Amino acid sequence: MSATSTEAGMSDWTDKATRERLEKDVAAVKSDIAALTDQITDALNSFANSTSRQARRGYRQARENMDTAIDDVSERGGAMMDAAQEAYGSIEETLEDAITQRPLATVGLALGIGFLIGAAWRR
Repeated sequence: MSATSTEAGMSDWTDKATRERLEKDVAAVKSDIAALTDQITDALNSFANSTSRQARRGYRQARENMDTAIDDVSERGGAMMDAAQEAYGSIEETLEDAITQRPLATVGLALGIGFLIGAAWRR
């Protein structure tokens, strides 16, 4: 009984020690997994915040560029409108001068243009 009971006792003790070591190892692995999960979560949150800041910065920049482009187009449109009004005024003055200096030639020119438009309209 002594050899068998001693072996059984040693076997139980060895199994118990092995089981405790395995339980400690499993607990350590669980702890490491929890730490890694926290680190991954922190890294993802940091990445999301960084990406969000970059997106907001890009949106602000695009909006500023669009506002600048709209202002530029508006200024150009205003300048073109001013130039068109000046050209209209100049043409109007030129026509008035031509009509007052040569009234018969102006009437003849108007009749000729009217005739050409009428002839083109019939075709």
